[in-house]
Amino acid sequence: MKTFGNLFIVTAPSGAGKTSLVRKLLQTDPHVKLSISYTTRPPRPGEQDGVDYHFVDKAEFLRMLEAGEFLESAEVHGSYYGTSQRWVQGVLQEGEDLLLEIDWQGAEQVRNLFPYAVSVFILPPSQEELSKRLHGRGQDSAEVIARRLANAREEISHVAEFEYVIINDQFDEALRDLQAIVRAKRLKTDKQLRRHAELVNRFK
Repeated sequence: MKTFGNLFIVTAPSGAGKTSLVRKLLQTDPHVKLSISYTTRPPRPGEQDGVDYHFVDKAEFLRMLEAGEFLESAEVHGSYYGTSQRWVQGVLQEGEDLLLEIDWQGAEQVRNLFPYAVSVFILPPSQEELSKRLHGRGQDSAEVIARRLANAREEISHVAEFEYVIINDQFDEALRDLQAIVRAKRLKTDKQLRRHAELVNRFK
């Protein structure tokens, strides 16, 4: 019996450590794929097109949006982000687990289309620590950091909409929590009965 992949949504305010946690999860779990979003924002130092994001200009993004190519899309910090619907459905139909690293607006859109998706919100341990992390990255101006901190309050106000919440205080502990969520979803009865139908049938 064919088993469809699990869909995981990971959301966090900028600076909470979401990207680092997701990157480490992917390194330690080869059975999870990361959905690569389209965005109109410019690449940050070290980011590669087609690896971190698909970088497109605003005109191309709006064309794709108008054509209905996005599973979800949102405007965040003045830039547009979107997830390819065709690619996501293809990966899940192949039985692969897929992770979407998106904001709360996108998460809401995805949950409406995929009610079975597992949603995880990453929280920083405090406002002070969040501010410290944003300043420590050295990538944004003071004005951009102030806007990100203001937006964080709005984003965190949606935390109760998510199925799981992880406090990213100690990185290794937060990573174990994220790994535990992924493993628990794979061990759900419906998934296991499909995956091991032959084994179960032998006992009947």
